[in-house]
Amino acid sequence: MTEFDPKTDKVVAVTLDPNTITTIDPDEVHERRVAIYDLLEENALVPYKGGERGKGPFALHLSILGNHLVLEIRDPRNYAPLVAHLLSLGPFRALIRDYFRVRESYYEAIRSASPYQIEAVDMGRRGLHNQAAELLRDRLKGKLEMDANTARRLFTLICAIQPNAVRTAEGEGDVLTVLFVCSMNSVRSPIAAALARKMFPGRIIARSAGVRAGKVDAFAQEVMEEIGIDMSVHSPHSLSELIASRFDLVVTLSDDAPEALEKCNFAIGAQEHWEIDDPTETEGNRDQRRAAYVRVRDELEGRVRNSLEALIAKGSQVN
Repeated sequence: MTEFDPKTDKVVAVTLDPNTITTIDPDEVHERRVAIYDLLEENALVPYKGGERGKGPFALHLSILGNHLVLEIRDPRNYAPLVAHLLSLGPFRALIRDYFRVRESYYEAIRSASPYQIEAVDMGRRGLHNQAAELLRDRLKGKLEMDANTARRLFTLICAIQPNAVRTAEGEGDVLTVLFVCSMNSVRSPIAAALARKMFPGRIIARSAGVRAGKVDAFAQEVMEEIGIDMSVHSPHSLSELIASRFDLVVTLSDDAPEALEKCNFAIGAQEHWEIDDPTETEGNRDQRRAAYVRVRDELEGRVRNSLEALIAKGSQVN
């Protein structure tokens, strides 16, 4: 039995891939936020790579690749990848369906059933979570070791991201791919990518990266939350961390981005450079600095809409 060190064998941050796990439905966003909060509140997890035990704490990044869930363990200080494991979702399909069925039964029981009936439904719900947790630990044995409570919470998070999972892989079908690049992937490029995903759902794959990876920006999250876009799960990435290497359009948003892009061996259909101010350089009080972020968001909204509408129209004509 694995022994866990409560100081190091734990996940302290969870991020979701916005290209494969996406939703603007407030109820679904709330559900996955609660699932993430519960997982971070208490967990015990340690990854293994080549038989070697990792030393944490860790960040967990989740994405969907076909019929697999990708669990990527990262360094929470800079989100550098440490190890990734693929989990086939096939064995969990029936359990995920039962999860939603039992959940609805539980909510209905709370509204109208007797305490005895509520207890019976709740026992069934706990039994389902125990079964799923046991299967999850068994499938990840020797890769990601976790205790039973962590497995239960992780299964709940897996269920929470299922309704809004997009499984179209890059390079397949007629979906266009767009990459936004700025200095640190903290403000301009992730805002542009998030806006693109909201405006053109299912029609493009929008990614973002930085010349180097910066830190999460609270102002960026705040001004995007204001228009109904959740960026709390974004983690900054550098160009060197990108897996995809072909893009129909690449948009650079900082002065250092074009030169850094030249050093990457990407296949690029078209490239544009947008002169967008860096709001992090704005001085003044909180309201003045926040206003700079709003201006950047609004400017990017117009640029993204006009540019991508033209790109999609051009792609439709070719296809």
